Amino acid sequence: MLPFQTFLKSFLLIFLVCAFAISCSSPGLDDYSDVRFELTNQNGETVVFPDDFEGSPLVMGFIYTNCPDICSFITVNVGKVYEEMDNPGDTQFALVTFDPERDTPEVLKQYAAAFEMDKPPFQFLTADTETISAFMERVSVRTQESYSRDSEDGDRMYFINHSDKILLIDQRSRLIFDYGGSMTPVNIIIEDLEKL
Repeated sequence: MLPFQTFLKSFLLIFLVCAFAISCSSPGLDDYSDVRFELTNQNGETVVFPDDFEGSPLVMGFIYTNCPDICSFITVNVGKVYEEMDNPGDTQFALVTFDPERDTPEVLKQYAAAFEMDKPPFQFLTADTETISAFMERVSVRTQESYSRDSEDGDRMYFINHSDKILLIDQRSRLIFDYGGSMTPVNIIIEDLEKL
């Protein structure tokens, strides 16, 4: 083999190893301590992100209650993290809607109850459209209306394509991991939480 070919193979191997290492780690992706979002939980209480969550780890998912598929898996996964932790301690859990037009606190309360999660430490959060839009942009949740139609009684029905994610945020409001919300095995999230 020619020296140049040997060099090229070595270079490619080193490049691939480095690229793999970078892609498999997600340390300190973001810091939310510089923002403030006033949200409302399923009980109609004001919750300020990240202020009201500081001092405890936070598992946060993103859903809408009219979702026909993956949002229920995201919700179940957040619930399972709590249920399967040996010692959840002061870990907090939140699910934030990106459909505030329909997901009022009352609707979120019914949704939470359907999953037996209308109790501490779970919060289901909404806000006005402008706040939710800014919040979703800050946490990099992408949404786009995919289908809509007006019903005979004048109501508009629509579905939303969206990011599938659960975030793990540490006690100092730093994003530690960004998971595939409906597909990440719960034990991986728990292992990461226990490191905090």
